[in-house]
Amino acid sequence: MKTLLVLTLLSLWVAMVACKGQKLTKGVVTYDGRSLLINGKRDLYFSGSIHYPRMPHEMWPKVLDKAKHGGINVIQTYVFWNVHEPVQGQYNFEGDYDLVKFIKICQEKGMYVNLRVGPFIQAEWNHGGFPYWLREVSNITFRTDNPPFKYHMKKFVKMIINKMKSEKLFASQGGPIILAQIENEYNNIQRAYKEKGMKYVQWAGNMAVGLKTGVPWVMCKQKDAPDPVINTCNGRNCGDTFVGPNRANKPVLWTENWTAQYRVFGDPPSQRSAEDLAFSVARFFSKNGTLANYYMYYGGTNYGRTGASFVTTRYYDEAPLDEYGCCTLLPSLQKDPKWGHLRDLHTALRMCKKALLWGSTTVENLGHELEARIYQKDGGQECAAFLCNNRTRTSATVSFRGQQYYLPADSISILPDCQTVVYNTKTVVSQHNARSFRVSKTAHKGLTWQKYQDKVPTIAESSIGATSPLEHMTTTKDTSDYLWYTTSITLTREDFPMRQDIIPVLQIASLGHALHAYVNGEYIGFAHGNHIEKSFTFRRPVPLKVGTNHIQLLAMTVGLPDSGAYLEKRLAGVHAVSIQGLNTGTLDLSINGWGHIPGVDGEKLQLYTEEGSKKVQWTTSQGPGKPLTWYKTYFEAPEGDAPVAFNLSSMSKGLAWVNGRGIGRYWPSYLSPLETSSQSEYHVPRAYLKPKNNLLVFFEEAAGNPEEIKILTVNRDTVCSFITEYHPPHIKSWTRTGSKLHPVLDNLKPKARLKCPNHKVITAVEFASFGDPFGSCGHFKLGNCTSTSSKMIAEQHCLGKMKCEIPVDRGLYDKANEDPCKELTKSLAVQVKCSHKK
Repeated sequence: MKTLLVLTLLSLWVAMVACKGQKLTKGVVTYDGRSLLINGKRDLYFSGSIHYPRMPHEMWPKVLDKAKHGGINVIQTYVFWNVHEPVQGQYNFEGDYDLVKFIKICQEKGMYVNLRVGPFIQAEWNHGGFPYWLREVSNITFRTDNPPFKYHMKKFVKMIINKMKSEKLFASQGGPIILAQIENEYNNIQRAYKEKGMKYVQWAGNMAVGLKTGVPWVMCKQKDAPDPVINTCNGRNCGDTFVGPNRANKPVLWTENWTAQYRVFGDPPSQRSAEDLAFSVARFFSKNGTLANYYMYYGGTNYGRTGASFVTTRYYDEAPLDEYGCCTLLPSLQKDPKWGHLRDLHTALRMCKKALLWGSTTVENLGHELEARIYQKDGGQECAAFLCNNRTRTSATVSFRGQQYYLPADSISILPDCQTVVYNTKTVVSQHNARSFRVSKTAHKGLTWQKYQDKVPTIAESSIGATSPLEHMTTTKDTSDYLWYTTSITLTREDFPMRQDIIPVLQIASLGHALHAYVNGEYIGFAHGNHIEKSFTFRRPVPLKVGTNHIQLLAMTVGLPDSGAYLEKRLAGVHAVSIQGLNTGTLDLSINGWGHIPGVDGEKLQLYTEEGSKKVQWTTSQGPGKPLTWYKTYFEAPEGDAPVAFNLSSMSKGLAWVNGRGIGRYWPSYLSPLETSSQSEYHVPRAYLKPKNNLLVFFEEAAGNPEEIKILTVNRDTVCSFITEYHPPHIKSWTRTGSKLHPVLDNLKPKARLKCPNHKVITAVEFASFGDPFGSCGHFKLGNCTSTSSKMIAEQHCLGKMKCEIPVDRGLYDKANEDPCKELTKSLAVQVKCSHKK
């Protein structure tokens, strides 16, 4: 009997060891009018959009780690149809497109997933995520009650869902996916399709639900989302703009809170402050919100030709995590104060969780545009309050439950016990930082450039003939940005103007996006549209000659369109060509007979690869070159392990590759209204690099000088703090026991907190002022009042340390009682430099 007992216990122990680390229970995801429920449990969900194809898969773990450290517990991603099925029936889920691996890493990090299947995603992604071949399906109309489209849409969605099921990735199977999205912001275009649009919405929702994932489906910005699909909000201020779900039994979800704005070539910088973002999130959760998603939390990069029309290669650079991410060894770069201020917000809201999710709510008017939103549970034992100042210009002091509270303008104070302010959206307690670029000495050693001139073809060399210029996208089929249009005309001396001061003018009407014009192989000029108006007209005087003249036009798209109704019917390219100023009047060449060649020769030869680059004869390059020139060089990987970037200010427009991998479209010559380039630096992931002999290739369309390209390393080693006397103490100053908050430290006065990244130490205090300094990290300036001991005190507290705290205390800075401006509310601004110990 004893032996049998021992064997039984041993077998149980073996079974327990075998199951260690595995989830033994499946997650039932439901919802009610208050929140999502996972296994019957309510929670607050802080979600961040991170798109797997917008970074190398080697970066996934570190970027996700940093998101989790920032308080994110849900990762939201689209599914990118055109990368998974670039050719009909041929699927790719490898490398950077390994969706299953990405979701499993999220699960390993302990985070849930909201899978936005779409399959229309927009996302400023080429063709809104649709593969090009879908345009060529007979009788198809995208995103409406159209049988061919619905067939292919359902086929792809079903394939993705079955792939997720086979890997047991839905929460109902023990996986991390708790939500799935069908369609995307369809309400924006629904009216264009009238009754068929209404039918399509119902069909899409019912089709998705019928796939039986075991988790809820959502539709963003879709008021008529069919039950049980949840309609959600997208926008900057859904706490005030969202009218709510279309049924009382659905929770309040925010699928896109824009952390700034994506940029297109020609745009000025896009900004959204950490304070404004924090206000919007605090407001949302104070009004019954249960999930808010930051779009984007990490923007990443549109590598290769993946960006939509005119969208810059850098994507959402103002997201909480820096575009450059980092490497496989180092943590991802955080953009502070946005990352840190939001992390502290998530901590403060979690302190309120019981009251928010189980309490009843009331609203108290505290004055004009001033209010308290209160959540109470268990007869008031659990209580949380949000004191809101909706005034955008003026601060206020309010009375709440017998205490006075100072509220900066346009801010919310969070009181997890209805007494203690642990966080205010306007007062940033977390540190700041600034991005810096450093020229790599190693990468520039022995750098020599070679060039190859691409061919300007004639109509005789064209592969596709037609009477008139063909539509661009239909002809290239998205295999290249480029399409040659060629024709020829024969002129006699009598055709030319008799006056020497009159020169014929070439006029080209294009539907977009840009073109370079040649006449008889001589470069004439460049013209382009823009993100708002793709079409344009090119007009230049041209040096025609007696005899045969060749008109050679290199037209290009800058990404395919990604939004709007009837996406499949969009047009691009040359559609009318004429020559003005001839003796015979305007000569219309639009039906003159045209030849077409998709792509440029260098692309077909794959000059950007090691093998392809050997197929042509390269010559030494010195200084600026001619248009349509290929440039190549070899370089060593920059020293250290910091992220890598190219500064391409000396180039004009084109495409770039490193070791055969496209790093994106570049266009630094397209200036914003501020007369600065929309993007000068371009990310080169360390994962793309070898220690030595990295092949770098550019296809430069206009006139660029590769010798002035700078290979850089990227850091955020400039760390700052800006704290006032009225700032609340850091969120870590408080701990909670039951329903009570307790201070961790005796001294709760505000402090400047600084911490270096990546195990570096503070090696210099570059700025310090206790008084009335102003500016931002990297650009602080002295005001009219400052303590002379500011820098000395900062150095005493911080030099040589990985992290430090500097008190904001008048007694420390004015020991001799020589305060020249006692009436001012003082601020402490500190800027330090971090580096490795030498």
